[in-house]
Amino acid sequence: MMPFTSIMERLFSLIWQRFLDAFIMISIHSFTFNPIQENTYVLYDESGECVIIDPGCYDEAERAELAAFIEEKKLRPVKLLNTHCHLDHIFGNGFVSGKYNLKPEFNKKDLPVFEAFAATCNLYGLNCDPSPPAGNYLEEGDVVKFGNSSLGIVFTPGHSPGSITFYNTDEKFMIAGDVLFYGSIGRTDLPGGSFETLISSINTKLFPLGDDFKVYSGHGPATNIGFERKNNPFLK
Repeated sequence: MMPFTSIMERLFSLIWQRFLDAFIMISIHSFTFNPIQENTYVLYDESGECVIIDPGCYDEAERAELAAFIEEKKLRPVKLLNTHCHLDHIFGNGFVSGKYNLKPEFNKKDLPVFEAFAATCNLYGLNCDPSPPAGNYLEEGDVVKFGNSSLGIVFTPGHSPGSITFYNTDEKFMIAGDVLFYGSIGRTDLPGGSFETLISSINTKLFPLGDDFKVYSGHGPATNIGFERKNNPFLK
């Protein structure tokens, strides 16, 4: 039989861990970058590790802004994640990769979009800092871990063929890229887009997460699932 002192030690350890777990929170900092006004996100917790999602930093000033924040907060970037690979969401992939020795991670079905980056930049007369190839392809059900935190993934195509959404059930938020916006949805007239697929992604992958989930979008202000379910004119 386990000694009473050992039982108490184990009980105290369990209670202490649960107490600490209650204070683990993911901080989310957003930047609005590039001529297309894209939202870039840095997520971090008390460990100091962070993930950079959709770095859209386009010029030296924007790159410096991103780097200065990471340095000020004494963060250690461990993941470079893309919700999808349209040019405004990967302008900064090359910078982040070079500075922090990271390779982008995204869904493989967005590879044609990724490979068209330089040609698309040329089409619109925009500067192109090449992105390194993917270091890993992400699928629905994968878990991205950093520090003491994690993000789940759901596959949400329609805006692009390989769009994915990152989410955290404990803190009830999602980083949705260009799938869902405040009062709107992502455009579907670009190559690989589909209105029907996008609506299905929202209804079957995002809405089931719950009305209290906050939505951090690729453009514009944050919103929440409950508001969009009731008020979004595209989802009636």
